[in-house]
Parts: sequence; C-alpha cells; structure tokens
Amino acid sequence: MKFKEILKSPVFPLGYRWRFERRKDGYESDVTVLVRGMQQDERILQDQRFAWERWRADGQLTPK
Repeated sequence: MKFKEILKSPVFPLGYRWRFERRKDGYESDVTVLVRGMQQDERILQDQRFAWERWRADGQLTPK
C-alpha cells in the first residue's frame, strides 16, 4: 500500500455534538446510542471500511 492511497481519518471540531436518538422499544445505554449514531455518518463508515480492508490485507503484504 502506498502512502498516497491511505485515507485520512475524519477530524471533527472540538466540542462536536453527535445527534442521536434513543430507540423507543427498550433500554439502550448511552454508549450504544452513540455508536449506532456514529455508524450512520458516512465519513466514519468510509474510515472504518478502509481500516477493515487494510487490516485484512495486512497479513498478505507482510513477508513470513
């Protein structure tokens, strides 16, 4: 993988507030609600998809 192909992780401004809404059908912890809300942000989805693909390919790129 070349450095020019590396995706830059999203940077959010200091004090950024995530908009999230609790489900009405049962209890959800604050962390669960936050993570679910973050997964709906396209910038984070792209970053996580890139990280997952890089992690999967890492074993193929390193010599044994």
